[in-house]
Amino acid sequence: MQRRIHVFYVGRVQGVGFRYTAESIAQDLGVKGWVRNLRDGRVELVAEQEEEILKEFLERIKKYFSSYIKDIQIDWQQPTGEFEDFEIRFFWE
Repeated sequence: MQRRIHVFYVGRVQGVGFRYTAESIAQDLGVKGWVRNLRDGRVELVAEQEEEILKEFLERIKKYFSSYIKDIQIDWQQPTGEFEDFEIRFFWE
């Protein structure tokens, strides 16, 4: 079943290649959505795919950045189907 996640990562998650790694993992798994840094130091991520694939996506990110992540806030939602790929977004978008 297709699902959507809206995630906030807290910790030392900027300046460590987080967005580029998330993008690479997303492309590997066929996940669609986006990731961006927030001005308050968090990273925000929105993604859609089958629930099991999203769980794998989250696990890979968590494993890769375990020493940088202090907290993860995940909201599971219904998908909208609005994404064609996975991209890195910037503050002003």
